[in-house]
Amino acid sequence: MIPRYSRMEMRQLWSREHSYSLWLKVELLALEGMEAIGKIPSGTTEIVRSRATVDVERIAVLEAQVHHEVIAFLTSVSEQVGIEGRFIHYGMTSSDMLDTALAVQTCEAIDLLLAEIDDLTNTLRQLAEEHRGTLCLARTHGRGAEPTTFGLKLAGFFAEFRRSARRLAEARREMAVCKLAGAVGTYATIDPRVENFVAAALSLTPETVATQAVARDRHASVMTGLAILAGAIERLATELRHLQRQEVEEVAEGFSATQKGSSAMPHKRNPIFSENLTGLARLIRASAMPVLENIALWHERDMSHSSVERVALPDAFSLCDFALARLSGIMRGLEVRPDRMRANLDAMRGGFASQRVLLSLIDAGLSRERAYAMVQQAAARAVDQGMTFRDAALLEPELTTHISVEEIDVATDPACYLANVDFIFARAFAEL
Repeated sequence: MIPRYSRMEMRQLWSREHSYSLWLKVELLALEGMEAIGKIPSGTTEIVRSRATVDVERIAVLEAQVHHEVIAFLTSVSEQVGIEGRFIHYGMTSSDMLDTALAVQTCEAIDLLLAEIDDLTNTLRQLAEEHRGTLCLARTHGRGAEPTTFGLKLAGFFAEFRRSARRLAEARREMAVCKLAGAVGTYATIDPRVENFVAAALSLTPETVATQAVARDRHASVMTGLAILAGAIERLATELRHLQRQEVEEVAEGFSATQKGSSAMPHKRNPIFSENLTGLARLIRASAMPVLENIALWHERDMSHSSVERVALPDAFSLCDFALARLSGIMRGLEVRPDRMRANLDAMRGGFASQRVLLSLIDAGLSRERAYAMVQQAAARAVDQGMTFRDAALLEPELTTHISVEEIDVATDPACYLANVDFIFARAFAEL
């Protein structure tokens, strides 16, 4: 991923240096496991550990010669170690090392994302509580519906991101597997006790039934988790973009004193960061499909998954990490405009009360069909003649014979729509 859309910690986690360091860690633990069961001479691991280092440049030179990255890595380490190097990778196949190291690397990346989600949800909860009672207009199909609160909007996003966190935590559990079972997973050349030893040391679980490789449904579970997380990021970003439209203006992204909105129009203050997140979410989701297609490998293993994972996993994780950090920054600096929210609500002229008046008429004994027609006619009159819904309703003689003016007044009071906000908040934040 280009530096513009990645952050240092995640970028370093997916670097070749870190990958090779995990490869070496797996190989050293395998040596230690074999030594523990008496398969190789005592003291071998200590000698190898004291001499072996990761030499990225040497590995690159060797790979250009042998066209096999794992052999290049093993050759580089063996050159440093000496005669004890003959036990490195003993009885193992490339995927034993690669898949086990990738499991650790992926779990590390998920842990970074979970910390970012925690930061975001903490901000969302704080804002939700602050605006628990801040009235605003809910919209369906892009049109005014009924009153809600800005805090309630944010509580919904909070709950969605907590679901993403749980989903990623479960994907992490599925991904945290170790495979040291030899060429086609039969343990014909390596003792299962070695795998158990390495798995315990790395906080992994041995793969249930391995072929030459760990089953790729595990990796697909991680990627679908990232894709759904991207959807959550985009949904909040899209909401923020709509709320910043000129005719809405209920929120605004932070805008620094030196920031410019347009190269041509100095008056512009554009929602560029929310728009950026929408684009990044598309890239993240695009990475999921090739990883899903990796599930169907040939027989005990082919290599078609390798190129996909080298690109898709680092890019998707880097983009998610960057996007979460950017979204947290947007929310911390968000300018919320309660006065504008109330003005947009008032611009409905009470039309949002149509359902409550409808229900009052039903309670009074009218059929739903007749009540609906009466209320719809009043709502249309209000729009056509530029009057309030209350006044238009009072012009419907049949309507006022069934419900009182007081009932209409209650229905058109936005505050009466908030009776259960506290109940919803209690449920949304119950897990905390």
